[in-house]
Amino acid sequence: MTANPTVTRRNFLLGAALCATMLSGCNQGDDGQAAAEDQPAAAPAAGGNVLVAYYSAQGHTAAVAQTIADELGADLFKVTPTEPYSDDDLDWTDDSSRVTREHEDESLRDVELTQVTPDGWENYDTVLVGYPIWWGIAAWPIDNFISGNDWDGKTVLPFCTSSSSSLGRSGELLAEAAGSGEWQEGQRFSSSVDESGVRDWVAGLGLA
Repeated sequence: MTANPTVTRRNFLLGAALCATMLSGCNQGDDGQAAAEDQPAAAPAAGGNVLVAYYSAQGHTAAVAQTIADELGADLFKVTPTEPYSDDDLDWTDDSSRVTREHEDESLRDVELTQVTPDGWENYDTVLVGYPIWWGIAAWPIDNFISGNDWDGKTVLPFCTSSSSSLGRSGELLAEAAGSGEWQEGQRFSSSVDESGVRDWVAGLGLA
């Protein structure tokens, strides 16, 4: 605010004293409000620019994905095969089961999805990609989601669930299939991980 040049020095000093008195009274009667206004504004939540996309065969990855999304305030996208896997399909101990046949014959791993590109895909700049580990790699229903989207300009964080296997090269292989994007080091969670373990990891990402 610019001072009025016609104001006399005496009037100026009287006005300043009056303002100081009024401010003092406000501070004494409304300390809580004044303190709150002095606090810096809270950082905005990650919100709609973060997506958690996942494929889950038996619910383990879905549970982790939901916790991550809740912590970040992110959107969720479920990668869904057009032909869902039944419990019998997922029986890897059965030589004739669907996953076993697909494991033995890579040409069978071209799993059609109900939707490849999430709505509003172009608006997301950070994407967390979750999947279970099958035979040491990412479960192949996630493959067409990866290859079918443009990852340019996106930061990507893979995460997986497994009862015993490590993350291995699963994240690296998905990054190669994507062909673009800034892929970060991934995280493996036990199939039985509790929510606190997932929340601790999310807290360290600096996204919220």
